[in-house]
Amino acid sequence: MASERHGLVGVIGSDFIRNAKLPLFLLAIIVVSATCVVTVVYQTRLLIAQKNDREKQINALDVEWRNLLLEEKVLGERSRVENNAIKHLHMQYVDSKKENIVMIQ
Repeated sequence: MASERHGLVGVIGSDFIRNAKLPLFLLAIIVVSATCVVTVVYQTRLLIAQKNDREKQINALDVEWRNLLLEEKVLGERSRVENNAIKHLHMQYVDSKKENIVMIQ
């Protein structure tokens, strides 16, 4: 038996398998747990980036909405409507002499 030669890596490997099953199992659990933590952190960062993008879109839409409200107010002003009616449609106010009242009985 003294003449047999065994490789160092083989001896260490067989010793781990025979005597160190619990530490190897715990090492595997630690590696799996660390991988899960890295995955969850990565997904969390992606979700935070998406949330920030959505907030930017909401702010941009809010600004656009306010601008549209201002534009609607400006375009709907009575004086502007009257000026456009007079200039472009050649409308005018009715004299009381030319006014006809229709009464339905």
